[in-house]
Amino acid sequence: MTAPSTILDPRRRAADLAALADGADIDVLVIGGGVTGAGVALDAASRGLKTVLVEAQDLAFGTSRWSSKLVHGGLRYLASGRVGVARESAVERGILMTRTAPHLIRALPQLVPLLPSVSRAQAALVHVGFLAGDALRLSAGTPSRLLPRVRRIGAAETARLVPSVRTDGLGGALVAHDGQLIDDARLVLAIARTAAQYGARVLTRVRAEDVTGTSARLTETLGGESFTVSARAVVNATGVWAGEVDSSIRLRPSRGTHLVFDAAAFGHPTAALTVPVPGSTSRFVFALPQQLGRVVLGLTDEDAPGPIPDEPRPTEGEIDFLLRTVNTALNTELTRADVRGAFAGLRPLIDAGGGNTADISRQHAVLEAPSGVITVVGGKLTTYRRMAQDTMDKAVRIRGLAAGPCRTDRLPLVGAPAHRESQPTNGLPASLVARHGGAARVVVDSASVDRPMEPIAEGIDVTRAEIEYAITHEGALDLADVLDRRTRIGLVPADAGRAREAVEEILMAQEL
Repeated sequence: MTAPSTILDPRRRAADLAALADGADIDVLVIGGGVTGAGVALDAASRGLKTVLVEAQDLAFGTSRWSSKLVHGGLRYLASGRVGVARESAVERGILMTRTAPHLIRALPQLVPLLPSVSRAQAALVHVGFLAGDALRLSAGTPSRLLPRVRRIGAAETARLVPSVRTDGLGGALVAHDGQLIDDARLVLAIARTAAQYGARVLTRVRAEDVTGTSARLTETLGGESFTVSARAVVNATGVWAGEVDSSIRLRPSRGTHLVFDAAAFGHPTAALTVPVPGSTSRFVFALPQQLGRVVLGLTDEDAPGPIPDEPRPTEGEIDFLLRTVNTALNTELTRADVRGAFAGLRPLIDAGGGNTADISRQHAVLEAPSGVITVVGGKLTTYRRMAQDTMDKAVRIRGLAAGPCRTDRLPLVGAPAHRESQPTNGLPASLVARHGGAARVVVDSASVDRPMEPIAEGIDVTRAEIEYAITHEGALDLADVLDRRTRIGLVPADAGRAREAVEEILMAQEL
């Protein structure tokens, strides 16, 4: 029997939909295609369970694509005394960087400039926190060759790493390292495709309604076909929408906003500029260098009550806060005119009553509803794998599923060096390899589009071959899937405008 493929394409999608409509046997139905849902699907499928993942929109449509793109060791949680959460983060970061997704993550220096505005007490507190984070790295078994130890550097090296840093009175900087994703949406995609490799049916544009602990009504939203499926376990992994599937869930969403700049505005930094938020011992604003020649500035933590929007929007107050805070550490102030794009995501925090959302625990929870639905909420991107393991451990136990043990701490994702389909990448563009890892050769070799290695638009290093691959291998169904999630061209509206026509042409050619 031929092993399942990692490819997500229209032919596989149609076959999977037809099988479900005909009453295919399902052990686990996962609702939600973000990082948590994809992680649960991979965990379930790799245990030998017949698994289906359905997502009403697209993979990584919600919170998972709006993160700071950090795989972090939990330094913030240490500062607020949440040692268990910090330790879990450090362990999961190590697993990602050493085994499951090293191709998508690099060590990023995080630099706190020692400016006159930073008191000796604040500097000492940051230094102690960095050292504690380094101790967590060591206890998690992540080698210093991957994440170098904490150090102090002089003013000249500080300015070399972040050329835009304020130099008046600069006394050097404290530097720690953390993990940075090339892209959060690509991590979700790699997890989902690896789940498909283990036999999971991964279906976007499929809405789940009338959900119980053993069934759901599925509607394919492109064609309108509806049918009911039965499953031995149903997992609700819809993040901030969890309460719409399971009415017993009470969440308190928190909005995190980022601004997008040209890297030139920060002097093309090679480290993250980390600026303490005045009056806080655990919050920072980060200016993070990104792919496509951008720097992303974040992060806010604001209550977001009311209906859950498909795409949250930054508020004027959050934009002002981010600019005001980062400008305390810059030689030349940034203004709104420098902002090229902005985005916001909602954290699915468990409602713990009053207080600031910044003080609510990021610990995840796996809950069984009166209906029998198993819901996983809380947590964060870095710990998605552990969340999925805990979810499936509970599902196996309470539903009596015949399943093997969790294996995901040692399963390489699509593109990882140890993945079965990975190939040498010698001679390929560095940007292509950064996004696709060991799958980059397949991106090129499978291309049938004209001028495959040409950029999709001037000044954007995404190739035409990558656009075609998004459609033929990565499940992209429309323009937004390609621009906003398979690539991140859409983070800057002007870039999306320049690339749109060429992407539409490739989509149309594939449809024909």
